[in-house]
Amino acid sequence: MTRTRCLRSIFLATLLLSAWFPASSEEFILRPSDTVQLKIGGVPAEDAKAVTGEYVIDGQGYVNMPNLGRIKIGGLTLSAAQTVIEAAYRSHDIYTRPTITITLGTMHRWVNVGGAVKIPQRIAYKPDLTVLATIDAAGGFSSSADQQKVRLLRADEVMIIDTKKIRGNPSLDIPLEPGDSIEVPREEPPLLGGRN
Repeated sequence: MTRTRCLRSIFLATLLLSAWFPASSEEFILRPSDTVQLKIGGVPAEDAKAVTGEYVIDGQGYVNMPNLGRIKIGGLTLSAAQTVIEAAYRSHDIYTRPTITITLGTMHRWVNVGGAVKIPQRIAYKPDLTVLATIDAAGGFSSSADQQKVRLLRADEVMIIDTKKIRGNPSLDIPLEPGDSIEVPREEPPLLGGRN
């Protein structure tokens, strides 16, 4: 069996297992750009040092594992990802009894909201979180907020959002992703003479 077929078989088996044994609500699905902390046990100490560390899931959902290469863990739960990596190391006769432990890096599982809101804060990410829900969780807009120029910062992208339009049509509300930031600017005072 070729390496690709073997990895594909392991991946499909893991998906089937995760369908039969759904993850708890506490366990997140791994996504591209998530940072994970990975530890390996059951291997020689020098190998454990080489494998143990921080990994960032790339845009296609892969991490690059020492002695193994790219393994797809995006879309899996933490426990399913651990199983996939352990099985890959065993199937390639690299390690006979590896034990993988994966934990999430914290920086990407939060959404920040600041500026002209009543309680600027960091909010735990949930899959159903939207721009308005996040602002509401921060106590809502302050009296000086410019609700038509709310900024959503996502990686290197900045979106300007008119939340008054969203209130009129809730289907326009934007789902958030882990690591997003929302900044609510203050309204600019009118210029003298009544012009803006």
